[in-house]
Amino acid sequence: MYAETPTCCPHTVKTGVLINKEDMSGNRLHQTIFDPAVPYVGTIFENLEPGTMVVVHGVVDPNADRFQIDFQSGRSVKPRSDVAFHFNPRFKGSGVIVCNTLLNERWGWEEKTYQMPFQKGQRFEVVFFVLHNKFQVAANGKHLLIYKHRVNLNKIDTLSISGMVEINTIGFANHTTPPGSQPTSLALSSMSSTQASQRSMTIEIPYTGNLPDTFGPGKTVLVKGEIKKNAQRFSIDLKPNGSQDIALHLNPRMKEKVFVRNTYLSDCWGSEERLLSEFPLFPEMYFELLIYCEAHQYKVAINGQHILAYKHRFKDLAKIDKICINGDIELHDVRAW
Repeated sequence: MYAETPTCCPHTVKTGVLINKEDMSGNRLHQTIFDPAVPYVGTIFENLEPGTMVVVHGVVDPNADRFQIDFQSGRSVKPRSDVAFHFNPRFKGSGVIVCNTLLNERWGWEEKTYQMPFQKGQRFEVVFFVLHNKFQVAANGKHLLIYKHRVNLNKIDTLSISGMVEINTIGFANHTTPPGSQPTSLALSSMSSTQASQRSMTIEIPYTGNLPDTFGPGKTVLVKGEIKKNAQRFSIDLKPNGSQDIALHLNPRMKEKVFVRNTYLSDCWGSEERLLSEFPLFPEMYFELLIYCEAHQYKVAINGQHILAYKHRFKDLAKIDKICINGDIELHDVRAW
C-alpha cells in the first residue's frame, strides 16, 4: 500500500512539472510535482476519494522547529481557509506531531503523537492514505497515526506545505491491485452490487472462502481489513478442504504484540514462530495483508512491506484450496490470483 514515488533521470525533471507515471506496485501516479518551493499551496486536481494516496518526499531543515502539511478547502488567507487535516511535526524537546482541524478560523481539539520519525537534516517519506472515515499516515515505511475525518472529503481541494522543510516530490496515486494479476474477489462475488458499492462495506466473520485454484507456487492471496479499536487478535488460515489440517496459521495478537505463525497437522499444533523485528499492526489500522506462495515458503507483506517468511510444513500444496478468517477485525475484501 505504501509505495514510493518513482524517481526520474535528472535531465528529464523540471521544477513544478506534472507527469503521469505508474510505480512498480501498480499505484497510478496521476499527478507528481517535483521540487516545489516552500511555502507551497497547490490545487488537488482530482477528488480525494477513498483509496487515494498522497506521497511526500523531503528533507527536514537542520535548524527546523516545525513544519506542516495541510489538506484544506481553498487557499484563502483572510479569512483563512478551512483545514480538514493539519499535520504538524514539532521538534522542540523530544518532539511531537500535532494533528487538528480548522473550521471557521477556529481550531478544534489537538491529537498528539509522540512517536517522531522525522529528524533534523534527514530525508523522509510520508504517505497519507485516504479511507472513507480517516486518514492513515505512514512515515519512512512504518505506520505512524490515524486521523478520523472531521470534514467531508469532497470539500478538500488544496494541499499546503510550509515551515522549515525542503520538498523533493509530491505524488498523488490511485491505489490499485498489482499489474499482471487477475484477482478474483472471493468475498464480493457472493454479494449484491448494492452491498459491494458501500464505502464502509464489511464482510461477516468468521469467514470461509474457496480459492479459485489450489494455493501452489506463484499464487497470491490478499486480505483487506481494519483492526477494531479494542482488538485482541485475529487469524488467517490456509487449509485443505475436507481436513482439519491448517497449512498456514497467521495469528497477530495486538495486546501481546506478537505475530504467531504455525501449522496444524494430524490433530496437533507444531512449534510457534513468533520473532519479528517490529509488530506491524495497530488498533483501528487499515491493512492489506498479502500472502505469496513460493516453492519452499510463504512470504507475507502488510501494506507493501515484507514482514516475514514461513517455510512449508504442510507439503501437499496442491490440496490447499480454502481460506478462513476470524477475530477482531472488520473484513473488507479477500482476493486471490
